[in-house]
Amino acid sequence: MGGVASGVVARTFARVGMAFGGGTRHSQGMTAPIPPGSRARTPEQFRAVIRKSRVESPATMPEGFEFRPGDVAIATYPKCGTTWTQQIIHGLRTGGSMDFDEISLVVPWIEQAASLGIDLNADQVAKPRAFKTHLPWYLLPKGAQNIFITREPGDVLVSFYHFFKDMVFEGDDIDIDVFADELFFAEAAHGSYWQHVVSWWQVRERDDVLFLCYEDMKTDLRPIVARMARFCGIEADDELIDLATRQASIDFMKAHGRQFDDHPTTLAFTKQLGMPPAKTTKVRTGRVGDRSRELSPRVVAALDEAWQREVGEALGLSSYAELRAALAAEQP
Repeated sequence: MGGVASGVVARTFARVGMAFGGGTRHSQGMTAPIPPGSRARTPEQFRAVIRKSRVESPATMPEGFEFRPGDVAIATYPKCGTTWTQQIIHGLRTGGSMDFDEISLVVPWIEQAASLGIDLNADQVAKPRAFKTHLPWYLLPKGAQNIFITREPGDVLVSFYHFFKDMVFEGDDIDIDVFADELFFAEAAHGSYWQHVVSWWQVRERDDVLFLCYEDMKTDLRPIVARMARFCGIEADDELIDLATRQASIDFMKAHGRQFDDHPTTLAFTKQLGMPPAKTTKVRTGRVGDRSRELSPRVVAALDEAWQREVGEALGLSSYAELRAALAAEQP
C-alpha cells in the first residue's frame, strides 16, 4: 500500500470519535457556523454537523429497555441491508401487511425511538417484536434473536455517502473522499464498521445469532428469507416465503418508497440540527460493486489497509471476500 493510503488510515483512526463521538485535535476550537435552515457546504461545516449530531442525537441504548424472549434484533452497521431486513421480518410476521406509514414505526430503531415518541417496551402490531439497531454485539443488551448483516465496506461507504447527500450537506459540496475521512474511517461511539464485523463474527456460532452477507441476499434471497423465518420462530409455508421475498424486491420497495425512506427519523434529525427537511431514500440501487464505480484509488487503498489492521489481524481473514467464503464454507 502506498504512503498516502497509510497516512489516511493512520490519521483517521487516530481521531477519537469524530463521527458520532467526541471532538478531535483536528477540529477542536474550530467554528464553522451554518446559516439557519441550511446544510453543510464545506468540510469544516460538515465536521461541525457531526459534532452537533453526537450531542443532540446520540446513538445510545435507552434506559429501562429490555428484550423479551423471542424478540428479534436486526443488527447492522448502517447501510448494510437494515431496511431490507426490516421489511422481510415484518412481512413474515404479519403475512405481508403493508399497513404502515414507514417501516421504522413498526420495526423501531432502538437508539432513536425516543425522538419519535416510541415506547420500546410496548407490544407491537405482531409477534415476534422486532427492532433495528446499529450497535455492535458488545454494546447490545442480550436476550433477543439477533440477525446481523454485513456488506462489502466500499459499497457501504458509497451507500452511506448518498444517504447523507442533500440531507446533511448540499449536493456535491462534500466529496466522497472527505466523507470517508470525516465519517466512515473515524472512530465512532457505536463502533466502526470493522469493529462491528469483528464483534459479530466472533459470536456467529451462538444459537441467538444469524450472521449473513448482503451479497448472498442479493444472489438468492428466498432461501435466506426461509432461514430468517426459522431463526425467528415464525411459522412460514411456501406461500408466505414467496410473498415476503417478493415484497422485499428492489422493485417492490421502490414502488412503495415512502414507506422505506426513514422520513420520521430524518425529519426529527434535521429539525434538531436546524436544517431544512430532506427527501431521503433507503432504497437507492441495492447494487453490488459500487466500490469500483465511485471510490478513488486512495480511498480503496485505505479501505483495504483498514481491513487488514482491524479485521485481518483479529480474525485472520485478509479481505471481505475471504470472510464471505469462510462463512459460506460453514453452512450445511
